[in-house]
Amino acid sequence: MGEEPDEPAVAPFKRRRFLASAAVAAGAPTAVAGPAQAAASQTDVTAADVAAAEVAAAQATSQAAAGLGSVARLMAVPEDSRGVAWLRSALQVAVGLELATIPPYLCGWWSVKDQRSEVARMIRRIVGDEMYHLGIVCNLLVAVGGRPQIKAAAPVYPGPLPGGVRAGVNVYLSGLTRPFVRDVMMAIEAPEVSLARSVQPSPTVGEFYEGMIGAFRAVRPNLATRGQVTQHIDTDELRPVRTLDDVEHAIEIIREQGEGTESSPTDSFSDDRPAHYYAFGEIYHGRELRETDDGWRYVGPPVPFPDVRPMAPVPVGGWRNTSAHVGGLLFRFDAMYSTVLDSLDAAWAGGGHRTLGAGIRTMRGLEKPAVELMETPVPGGRGTYGPQFRALRRPRR
Repeated sequence: MGEEPDEPAVAPFKRRRFLASAAVAAGAPTAVAGPAQAAASQTDVTAADVAAAEVAAAQATSQAAAGLGSVARLMAVPEDSRGVAWLRSALQVAVGLELATIPPYLCGWWSVKDQRSEVARMIRRIVGDEMYHLGIVCNLLVAVGGRPQIKAAAPVYPGPLPGGVRAGVNVYLSGLTRPFVRDVMMAIEAPEVSLARSVQPSPTVGEFYEGMIGAFRAVRPNLATRGQVTQHIDTDELRPVRTLDDVEHAIEIIREQGEGTESSPTDSFSDDRPAHYYAFGEIYHGRELRETDDGWRYVGPPVPFPDVRPMAPVPVGGWRNTSAHVGGLLFRFDAMYSTVLDSLDAAWAGGGHRTLGAGIRTMRGLEKPAVELMETPVPGGRGTYGPQFRALRRPRR
């Protein structure tokens, strides 16, 4: 699995060296594995299956390079030309980026059989954080006169991260395995440092959010509170942003908790809630992260890898030739997921916290059909089915 238990997780004293060492110790790959490798690690697959997944990974990478590099285009705009319109475009990209993390994390969480286990609780907390981050960027977009397009931003899996960030990372849906933790969860949340994840440079999430903070400081736009939403999301409280200080604090929450963190583990562990990358690192290594004389290492108390439902990676194009029962479950899940996305769109289009609350309740209901799929074997002994997270479009009238 690429573990190096004798190497320090974090080099002492130097922040940049600490970040690079943490990435290496956590097994950050130079070429991130996609569904082909993940499938091969946990199931019996045919040559055709592997070939199809490899083609999909190549397509995803080429799409990111050719047509989905919106973050790179935004970051190429000179800083003195980044006005309110730039902020609206950037925040809409952020909506897609934050939304893209939730389905793979949900699949990992739902696949854990004992939801009382430490790993299940860790992933559940991170899912709540990502929902909170999505709410933050939606409020920020409304504050500068925009309207979040959430359903339109829903990604297709497997595929690249929205906006062309972290080129080479292929996000797929699967049950929890160590390769999935490393190649999807940790790859999404990797620290704000070059990890040589692809031969082509790509913008990082941290740089993107830092650019947004700089634009807000330069433009100092009027911030409208009408249309922003207040809501309890898991353990966090989403509130309207009213001042530039509110904006900076909100964006720093996203950066320090999750994608693009620059914080040292000392800071991220201060409230007993490590940044997502380090939490996933504990799951991958099976040990808590602790500070030693040689820096930070995964040498703390054990974090046992849980017993999981063996959900196979969702193939390119989704599940095909399914039974009527499986097809019905897939449609039921996707219909509910689409309702969630419609509710989120409506919440920031004037529906407010009641509509958002309804969407969150519907989202909780997704677990039942997802688990039923994860307990239904795929013919041929290749694991079990799982949700596809496809957004169904409403028919035009």
